[in-house]
Amino acid sequence: MYTRQEASLIRKKFWTTLGRYLQPVPNAEGEIINWINYKTGIRDIYFRMDVDKDTAQIGIEIKHTANSIDNNYYEKLTNMRSMLESSVGETWQWQSEVYDEFGAGYSRIYIEKTGVNIFKESDWPAIISFLKPRIVALDDFWLRVKDVF
Repeated sequence: MYTRQEASLIRKKFWTTLGRYLQPVPNAEGEIINWINYKTGIRDIYFRMDVDKDTAQIGIEIKHTANSIDNNYYEKLTNMRSMLESSVGETWQWQSEVYDEFGAGYSRIYIEKTGVNIFKESDWPAIISFLKPRIVALDDFWLRVKDVF
C-alpha cells in the first residue's frame, strides 16, 4: 500500500512518461500538441484518459452543465457512431447518463483495458500501448467531425 503522497508521485511519473512518449507524435493536422490535456475546442466535450489500480480507460465525456441542459452533443456523436468506431477500429461503450461522485451528470463513450495497474511500472508499456493508438485515432476522428459541433 502506498501513502497518498507516494501514490501521487507514481501517478505523476506515469503521466509524465506517457506525455514524453506521445510528445513527438503529431496530431492529424501535423502539429505537435499536448496529448495528455487534449483540447477539443468545444465546451463540454472532453477526451479523457484515466488509469488506476485495476483499469486503463480512454473516451469522450460530454458534461451536462446548466448551460447545456438542451445539449444534443451525445445524440450527434451517436449518429456518428460507425465513423467513430471505424476510426478507432473497435466497438466502444456508450452511456448517455452517468453520474460522478458529486452527482453531476455526464455522457460518455469509452473503452477500458482491465488487468493493468498504474502502480506497477511493469504494466506501463501495456497501458501506453493501449492509450496511444486510441488517442491518436480520436484526434483523427475529431478533425473530421469537429465542425458539426
